[in-house]
Amino acid sequence: MAFLRKIIMLCMIGVMGITVCACDNNDGTAEKAGKEIDKAFDTAKDKIHEATK
Repeated sequence: MAFLRKIIMLCMIGVMGITVCACDNNDGTAEKAGKEIDKAFDTAKDKIHEATK
């Protein structure tokens, strides 16, 4: 049983390591669209703040 637990733990650590390495900074279209939406909301928020001064 102890051997099986060690094998399972090693597999889990390996999968987590692969997951971390696979997360690179290549932004896809959804990420770019989300950033554009964030910019639009920030711009609108700033304009509303300026208009209510």
